[in-house]
Amino acid sequence: MKKFAKIVRFLFSFLLFLSSFGVFITNRMMYIKKKDDETILNRETSSGRFRPEDFQDVPRKDVTVPSPFGYHLKVILVEPHQTNRYMVISHGVTENKVNSIKYMKLFLERGFNVAIYDHRRHGESGGKTTSYGYYEKFDLKAIVHWLKNEKGSDILLGIHGESMGAATMLLYAGAVEDGADFYISDCAFSDFSEQISYLLKKDIKVPPKLVLPLTNTFLRIRERYSLHDISPISFVHNIKHPVLFIHSKKDDYILPAMTEALYEKKKGPKKLFLAENGAHAQSLNENKEDYEAAIDSFLQEFIFSKKPSNE
Repeated sequence: MKKFAKIVRFLFSFLLFLSSFGVFITNRMMYIKKKDDETILNRETSSGRFRPEDFQDVPRKDVTVPSPFGYHLKVILVEPHQTNRYMVISHGVTENKVNSIKYMKLFLERGFNVAIYDHRRHGESGGKTTSYGYYEKFDLKAIVHWLKNEKGSDILLGIHGESMGAATMLLYAGAVEDGADFYISDCAFSDFSEQISYLLKKDIKVPPKLVLPLTNTFLRIRERYSLHDISPISFVHNIKHPVLFIHSKKDDYILPAMTEALYEKKKGPKKLFLAENGAHAQSLNENKEDYEAAIDSFLQEFIFSKKPSNE
C-alpha cells in the first residue's frame, strides 16, 4: 500500500507540475508583454516617422468596429483623396496603430486612403488575449467588411501587414476569404510552431519537443485553437490575388527563409523583396528608397496596369 501511495503522490505531483507549466507557458503567449503606448508614440515621434502636425488638417474619422468575438476594434480612417483606392494596415504583436503610421504615410503619398487599427488586446481595442493571427484574422475580416459597406464593394483594396500583422493578413486571405485586391506581407512567420521552436532553441535553450505538445494541449483547452492552426504557409496557396513578400536579410527574430518559403508556396501573381539592411520589422526604416521602389514596381506590374480606379 505504501508503494502504491508513493506512486499516486508522484503521479499527482507530476500532473500538477505539467498543469502549472502548461498554464505558465500559455500565459506567456496569451498575455505577451506589450510595449507601452507612450513608449511607441515617443519612439515614432522622435524618429520623425510620426509628426502630429502632418495630420492636423487631414480628413480623418475615428471608428469603432465590432469584432465577431464581442469586443470592439479601434480604427482610424484617413481620407485625403477623392478616390476608390484604400489600404488597411495591420501592425505587429506588442505594437499599436501608431506603429502603422509610417506605412500609412507611404500609401497616402501614392494616392490611397488608409485605415489603421489596433489588434485585439492592443492599443484601444478590446479583447483579453493575443492569438498571433488565429482570432485576429476574423477581426481583419470584420474591418474589411465594414470598409466595403461604407465605401462600396468595388473599391480597390490593399492590405499591408507587418510581422504578426502580416501573418494575420495571410491567414485571412488564405483561410477566411481572399477579400482584398492585393497584399503586402512584411516579415511574416510562415508557421507559428516553427517560429516558437526556433525561439525556444535560440533564446531559452529548451528542446521544443518537450514544450510544444503541452502548449498545444493547453491552448486547445483554454483558447480553442492550437499552434498548428497558425500556419500561413498551409493556406498561402489559396490566395489568388497578388502578394508582395518583404523581409530583411538580417532579421534574426523571424528568419527571412520563412518569407522565401511563403513566396515559393504562393501560386499566381507574386513578388519578393529582400531588404539588405535592418533587423526585424525594420525593412522600411533602414531601406526606405528600395522599399518604396519595390512597392511601386509591384503596384505598377500587378495593380495599376490591371484594374482601373476612380481618381
